Amino acid sequence: MGRVAGKVSIVTGGASNPGLGRSTAITLGREGAKIVVTDVNLEGAEQTAATIREAGGTAIALAQDVTSEDRWKEIIATTVSKFGRLDVLVNNAGIAVLKTMADLTLADFNRQIEVNLTSVFLGCKYAMEQMKKNGGGSIINLSSVAGLVGMATCSAYSASKGGVRLMTKCIAVEGGPDNIRCNSVHPGVIWTNMQAAAVAGRGAATPEAGPSRIPLGRVGQPEDIANCILYLSSEESNYVTGAEFTVDAGMTAI
Repeated sequence: MGRVAGKVSIVTGGASNPGLGRSTAITLGREGAKIVVTDVNLEGAEQTAATIREAGGTAIALAQDVTSEDRWKEIIATTVSKFGRLDVLVNNAGIAVLKTMADLTLADFNRQIEVNLTSVFLGCKYAMEQMKKNGGGSIINLSSVAGLVGMATCSAYSASKGGVRLMTKCIAVEGGPDNIRCNSVHPGVIWTNMQAAAVAGRGAATPEAGPSRIPLGRVGQPEDIANCILYLSSEESNYVTGAEFTVDAGMTAI
């Protein structure tokens, strides 16, 4: 208890259950952070915030389209008005457009980039402005193993997540003098609503998790990612920036 006590954190895409954003918000809230949960689904975000409050934590929910620059400004301003500062930003919100190149349209590609990459740019840009006033902060950007290696039907998704990976490193370099750290997290096969939809789209009930694909031989849980994000949000990682954390049970080691 208390690994991020006193910190103020924004977690985007916090409505989906099971989901990485929801689990992250609950984990950070349990460890003492004040949480701003955002999502296009305000009802779902409020359910996450309520879960944090019921456990004795502090949380509010705000509706957010992460592709809107004006809304990003409002989210940051509301956070500071409510809690006085911003210490941690978790850019988690995203979608997966999984199609072959033959089936992928320009509109599909542009939407994928807008939601998964442009939104991260906007969040980092305006969070950094505020964190500089605080004397520093930590930004955690959710990428993917698909941002590290090629996968069929992932050309748009991988382009967005690969962009997140390298933008994160650039932000770490720029933010260093202001004590702003920025790292990326690369989940493997984690059982979330997004993963369930991807598996269903391939006509399967559950992901294949044998050792030939996943050395540990099992599908991960949202808490596995949340625990990595907790470390990056805390002072335990105060000398860590510009790094990429693969939480993938060894997928990218094969």
